[in-house]
Amino acid sequence: MAEGNLLVSFDPVHEESSKAEILGLLKEAKQEGKIINMSEGLAEVYVKDARKAIKSLIEIAKKNIEKFKYTFNWWPVDKWCKAEIKDMQAVIKKLQEGIKKEERWKMDLIKRRAVKEYGKDLIIKLTDVVDKPKVDLTNPEKIIKVEIDKDRAGISLLTPEEILSVQKFKK
Repeated sequence: MAEGNLLVSFDPVHEESSKAEILGLLKEAKQEGKIINMSEGLAEVYVKDARKAIKSLIEIAKKNIEKFKYTFNWWPVDKWCKAEIKDMQAVIKKLQEGIKKEERWKMDLIKRRAVKEYGKDLIIKLTDVVDKPKVDLTNPEKIIKVEIDKDRAGISLLTPEEILSVQKFKK
């Protein structure tokens, strides 16, 4: 099965409307999108170029945020792996090479329907493999985004501009 390279959080009460919104907005962004999986507020979508899609969607949001009624956040996924600490660490270790020594970074970790019970120290274990000195939780230049869903994790290295947060535009 193909894996999605774009994740979208949405209002789970309005799954069908969210699906129509996702596909409609991708079409408007001139990105052919295919929904791989959709459940409990998270849609896994495949597009040809997730970063390009986000860029176009941000432009749409700037012009008319009201088009985003049911979706909350959109972001690209660089790599999927098993939601096992060693597997996630291996992906993060590779992705963190994209953070320059002088760049500020943070990790954003979300667990949804996690099959496994993780301790409070999960974020510490995952950030242990990042050998960049400048952690900045409020104004990072790079974000290591880890989304654990059931037994797998979607991991990305993003700039703040590569995450579409509908809430930020509504403020």
